[in-house]
Amino acid sequence: MARFVLTRRTPLPAELCWERVTDWPGHGRRVPFTRVAAVRGTGQRVDDRILARTGVGMLGFDDPMDLVEWVAPAAGRDGVCRLEKRGRVVRGWAVLTVRRVGPGSEVRWEEEISVPGLPRLVDPLLASAGRAVFGRVLADLVP
Repeated sequence: MARFVLTRRTPLPAELCWERVTDWPGHGRRVPFTRVAAVRGTGQRVDDRILARTGVGMLGFDDPMDLVEWVAPAAGRDGVCRLEKRGRVVRGWAVLTVRRVGPGSEVRWEEEISVPGLPRLVDPLLASAGRAVFGRVLADLVP
């Protein structure tokens, strides 16, 4: 499995940072040829499902993710969102954490992904692509 971690500090307060990081359609607006939406529930509760669809026309793949942990930031508590990737093409998990740092906040995006059928030799390339794509998403969502 390919694994990467991204960390970004922002002057945004934790609650606003959380709103932006968990704005699922916002993720899709920052990745070419990708749409992201809640397809079960609101995308803000345990057992909701998020679907990322990447492709053009009929060529593409779905990346369904189930929300298995959802704790919004509050006084004395970090925000944590854990997604389990359950697709045929992409599997693994992602954890998004928002914590207060002074008047601002810090986001940590940790993800472990695999593509069934690809050899482990490709893991460094997958991790590098994940850092690039999701680093851009994070930079756009959380200035």
